[in-house]
Amino acid sequence: MMTRRGLIRLLGAGALAGPAALAAAARADAAPAAQAVEEGRRRGYTPVRTPNGRALPFVLRGGVKEFHLVAEEFEHEFAPGCRARCWGYNGSTPGPTIEAVEGDRVRILVSNRLSEPTSVHWHGILLPNGMDGVCGLNQPPIQPGETWAYEFTLRQAGTHMYHPHADEMTQMALGMMGFFIIHPKDGASGDYAPPVDRDYAIMLHNWALHPGSYRPDPSIMLEFDLWSFNSKVFPATAPLLARTGERVRIRLGNVSMWNHPMHLHGHRFWVTGGDGDRWPRSAWRPEVTHIVGVGQMRDFEFVADNPGDWAFHCHMSHHTMNAMGHGIPNPVGVDQRGVEDDIRKLLPDYMAMGAKGMAGMDEMAGAMGGPANTLPMSMGRGPFGTVGMGGMFTVLKVRDDLRGDTDPGWYRYPQGTRAWKV
Repeated sequence: MMTRRGLIRLLGAGALAGPAALAAAARADAAPAAQAVEEGRRRGYTPVRTPNGRALPFVLRGGVKEFHLVAEEFEHEFAPGCRARCWGYNGSTPGPTIEAVEGDRVRILVSNRLSEPTSVHWHGILLPNGMDGVCGLNQPPIQPGETWAYEFTLRQAGTHMYHPHADEMTQMALGMMGFFIIHPKDGASGDYAPPVDRDYAIMLHNWALHPGSYRPDPSIMLEFDLWSFNSKVFPATAPLLARTGERVRIRLGNVSMWNHPMHLHGHRFWVTGGDGDRWPRSAWRPEVTHIVGVGQMRDFEFVADNPGDWAFHCHMSHHTMNAMGHGIPNPVGVDQRGVEDDIRKLLPDYMAMGAKGMAGMDEMAGAMGGPANTLPMSMGRGPFGTVGMGGMFTVLKVRDDLRGDTDPGWYRYPQGTRAWKV
């Protein structure tokens, strides 16, 4: 356990940012932090970008990289118009991304500001048994107000994550998870060649935020109504940016209750790795859709050689929607005019809908509104109108003239390259 004197010394060193700084960082874009950029330049790897998130800073103490995670409750915004009291780390869900290098010795201090005990499991990482973080099996629980230290040497590279193994049905359902990325000690050489120019990390998760409510429901097994990339739903999901010709990696972690067939438009990617580190090149395979199973990590790599605005999303149609109604009658094809007149005698503003499908839901929700703190099924706008998707959806923006991490706006189609009305 961390001593009081050690904790005061840590806080004095500035390793734990104040609430205002954490809130600002939680709203930052995917550009890697300066510390990560410098470390990557020195050690030969491309830092990870966490869309809608950030990297966790560290302090070097006696050759050990020391990180600090704070488990706590906070208000989180899934998209404008929808906020909830969530749990996570350092003021965000997912928690900040931990980046280190194979061979590093790391110390992760975990402070518990929740009202119940917790722990942290380092998913997929090879370490001493007493550091594995399963409450009751490997350690006593971290009680509210306590700080515990996990310390081990990294023996592998790859895409990993951290999450609780204490009341995990509640704690994970409320947002407690984060990435743990370990870069290879030899940089992008050998099995890790060729190097990537942009390296993205996206956590897949599901939420049950009932209409009009402000806390996710941890008791739901199947009927979720928000499906998220890094705890954001479209249109609040940050776009993925790439300059034409750049090699891109997308690291995916699935802490949800469903498998997700992830689909990328306009490009073919290779599945190059998973929970067990980088795969041999002979095991790589080209795909445009690949299922990421519950609890799995998967790495996709591709060359961004096709300029445009390309969709990246889960291919389960209900996972590309926001708040949905379950268990309601199916009105498709039903003449509701008589019913509408009768109901309007009691509810003058009632509008029958769905007889011709649900395409008008977005316009109707915008005009009439809906339950408090509840998003319409889809609400994103593109250059040609409503994008009929929400949830697990974002846009890969590939441009010949991309400048840094600045969103270039919508794609301008060269003449003769866009579909037309006949």
